[in-house]
Amino acid sequence: MKVGRQDGIIRRERDTRALPMSYEDATKRQPGRELSPGITLASTLTLDFSACRIGEMEARDKQVLRSLRLDLGAEVLVDGLVLQYLYQEGVLTEHHVQEIKAQATGLRKTMLLLDILPSRGPKAFDAFLDSLQEFPWVREKLEKAREEAVTELPADDSIAGIPPHVLNSSPSDRQINQLAQRLGPEWEPVVLSLGLSQTDIYRCKANHPHNVQSQMVEAFIRWRQRFGKEATFQSLHRGLQTVEADPSVLQHLWE
Repeated sequence: MKVGRQDGIIRRERDTRALPMSYEDATKRQPGRELSPGITLASTLTLDFSACRIGEMEARDKQVLRSLRLDLGAEVLVDGLVLQYLYQEGVLTEHHVQEIKAQATGLRKTMLLLDILPSRGPKAFDAFLDSLQEFPWVREKLEKAREEAVTELPADDSIAGIPPHVLNSSPSDRQINQLAQRLGPEWEPVVLSLGLSQTDIYRCKANHPHNVQSQMVEAFIRWRQRFGKEATFQSLHRGLQTVEADPSVLQHLWE
């Protein structure tokens, strides 16, 4: 980023070849250098990038982040330049960065980042890819998954045991109860792959400390409420496959 003065106005040019600035550099205040009363150079960073924070991430990109959620968590991505780059590009706010850094473990930091990214606009996924300079193998995995991602099955396709006409519908309370009766310890990675967070799991366990089935039921209801029309049998089947759980448990919901 180059900063210069012309006619008393600070002007900046983006050097696209430059490495990401550090979070400390990006947030450093420079008193006395004002564009107009009350607006400092540091505060204009937020103003310049406001357009990046409009709208939602594309459904395909959300699907990729969900399907690779556990793999990404194992990489502890936030210990590198990822946060600094996403802050520089306006994808994350200062509040987001501080909230992520406050998490106790690398896994929780990464999971929180993955919770935040889908709501940071259609450019957030590409910015995330660009931030992975220190993790080229992770970027390659994400790009490959993105190419292969399909938001919907073809009209003539189906999943064994699931009536085709209900693939894009959400499970009922009764069906969620039936599913909870058939799932074992794999329920936690399943709901993580569907987009819930470790915090969600903790709250489900705290609300039902002595009843694992109730914990599962609350978790899947949270998923259905949070993702709305995207919380379908099709995405549930995909989530089971992601963590190598037996997707045939869904077949029993229509018996």
